[in-house]
Amino acid sequence: MRHTKGFVIRIFLFSGLLIYLGADLYVFNGPLRKRIQRGLPDSPESIAAAKSQGVVARVLHLPILASQLERATKERLWLRGKKLDDLTPQQRRIERLAALDDLIDHQLLRIKTKHNATELPVAEAEVEEALKRLASRFESRDAMQKELAAEGIDSEKELRLRIGARLQQQKYVESRIAPQIAVTDEEARAWFDAHAKELARPERIEARHVFISTLGTDAAEARATLQKALDDLTAKRADFAALAAKLSGDPRTKGSGGDLGWLTKDRLPADFATPLFAQPLNRPALIRTKLGWHLAEVTARKPAEARSFEEARTEVIAALQAVKRREATREYRKALRAKEGRYIQVFADMIPE
Repeated sequence: MRHTKGFVIRIFLFSGLLIYLGADLYVFNGPLRKRIQRGLPDSPESIAAAKSQGVVARVLHLPILASQLERATKERLWLRGKKLDDLTPQQRRIERLAALDDLIDHQLLRIKTKHNATELPVAEAEVEEALKRLASRFESRDAMQKELAAEGIDSEKELRLRIGARLQQQKYVESRIAPQIAVTDEEARAWFDAHAKELARPERIEARHVFISTLGTDAAEARATLQKALDDLTAKRADFAALAAKLSGDPRTKGSGGDLGWLTKDRLPADFATPLFAQPLNRPALIRTKLGWHLAEVTARKPAEARSFEEARTEVIAALQAVKRREATREYRKALRAKEGRYIQVFADMIPE
C-alpha cells in the first residue's frame, strides 16, 4: 500500500511540474520562458539584452560593441587625416556605417581564418616588417605608441597580435582569390599598348641646393644670405659643396654638397619643381617656396623617353594584379556577406550620429 501511495505522490508531483512548465512556457511569461527567450538571438528579449550591453551588431552570434565601432571609425578617419569633430552629424553616421561594414567583414573573415589557421602561418619576420611600415608613418616610436594607446592598443604585444591576425586574414583571402588575380602575358601586353605614354620614363634632372627655411628665420635675411652665396659662386669665390655644408638647413643633403640626386617632377612640391625644372644646366639661381629660400642648380638632365614592354613588364603585371586583387577581394567579401547574411544582425538605432 505504501509503494502505491509513493507512486501516486510522484505522479502527482510530476504532473504538477509539467503543468507549471506548460503554464510558464505557454500561459504566462515565466522565468523559464524568459531565460529561453534571452537565449534566442532573434527574440526581443535577446536583442534588448544585447543593446543594453552596447552591442551595435552581431555576426554569427558574436557581438560588435559600440566602443569597437567608435575606435574603428576614428581609425578610418585618422588614416585620411580627419577627426569626428570635423564632420556634420550626417557625415559622422555615414562614417560609422562604413566602419561597421568593415567590422562585420572583419568578423566574418576572422572566424573563417581561425578555422583555417594551421594552413596560414605568419612568420615573425612578416609581423616585424609590417610593424616597421606602420612605425614609418610616425615621427617617433613614442608618437606611435601614444596614438595607438588612444585607439585602445596599449602594448606592443597586443599590436603584434593584431598585425599577425590581419596578415593571416590577408593570406586567407589571397588563398581564395588567387585564381582571379593571375595576369597573362597577353593581358599585360594589351594594357601596355593602351598606356604606353603613361608608362614612358619622365624627364629627370640631377640637382643640388642650399636651403634656408623661413619658418624660423626672416625671409628677407634668408634671401640676402643666399644672394651673397650666389654672387660668390658666380665670381668663383666659393664652392657649392662648401656653401651647402656651411649654410644649408637641409640635414639630409648639407653633408653631401647639397646633392638631391636624380629627380622627377612628381617627387617634389610644385612650387619647387616648376622653377627648378625650368632652369638651364649649371646656372644656379634662387627659388622661393613656401618652406623657404633655395639656392639651386641643375647639374644634369635626361629627357622623357619611351620604355619597351620588357622594361615595364614587371611594373605592368604588378599594377594589373593590384586592380584584380581589389576587385576580387571586394567580390569575395560581398559573396561571404551574402552567404552568412542570416547570421548578421545590425541594430541601426544603436549607431549614433
